Amino acid sequence: MTFDDLRVFVAVCQAGSLSAVARDLSCTQSAVSQHVKRLERATGVRLLERRPRGVVPTPEGLVLQAAAREGLAGLDSALRRLGELARGEAGSVRVTTGSTTVRHFMSEAVVAFRERHPEASLEFRTETSSRSCFDALAEGSVDLAWVTIGGPVRGVEQRPVVELAWVLAVRADDPLARRSSLTAADLAGIRHIRLPENSSSRAHLDTAFARLGVHLTSDTGVADWDTAILLAELGVGHAVVPSLPGQGARGGPLRFLPLPDLPPLPVGWAVRRWDALTPLARTFADMVGHQR
Repeated sequence: MTFDDLRVFVAVCQAGSLSAVARDLSCTQSAVSQHVKRLERATGVRLLERRPRGVVPTPEGLVLQAAAREGLAGLDSALRRLGELARGEAGSVRVTTGSTTVRHFMSEAVVAFRERHPEASLEFRTETSSRSCFDALAEGSVDLAWVTIGGPVRGVEQRPVVELAWVLAVRADDPLARRSSLTAADLAGIRHIRLPENSSSRAHLDTAFARLGVHLTSDTGVADWDTAILLAELGVGHAVVPSLPGQGARGGPLRFLPLPDLPPLPVGWAVRRWDALTPLARTFADMVGHQR
């Protein structure tokens, strides 16, 4: 059993396909299969089950997958740090987040971090959902993930930073714009611009509407919060979005009306382990927290 065997096995479990991993690694499917077979001989159990559209880990395979992902992520982090020390580099911080997060939540922290640590590398990786951010953490490709805080996630620690109230983005010439705030019942009949598919913020909002018995008609979906706000500005519909920093002061043709009936959306950091973060990663996380 080698580290390469474990890496290939984890990749197969994630992709659900031997051939897909073979393409990614520029090798043959037989070579990928040999890695898995070596692990099966070493463990004495079957690790993968063939399905019509690929493979899935067996119950025993799931146990090994979880342990291997945890161990490989820690090893990769250590090797990266050792490489930086050997090359005399100041270190790096790798962050994954949604497409609009850096501007809304991290702009001041990025400037302050650059001024304090000019030799350090600050890298951002865009993901489309909190689930994708958690996967990036699990595989060890990032240090920090800015996510919608939700239920427990195995192998991940979450820390709320701020709670975002919900508002309705509506054009100033819309009759609703005359109101100082709205109830959930006031939203009946609006042309709703839905938040991104499979996003945690959309799930949070849909759950809140269901509990309040509110059913919205929607014929438009978007990829991120900013696009929803832009479409509302263009008169395509009404967008229920989180109240973002500086949003109310932007002026223009839009109004952002509070929706106090809806529970706030908690957002913040997720990491594999807080006590295993590098000093640089912890510094950046703290700077973002202080920006709020």
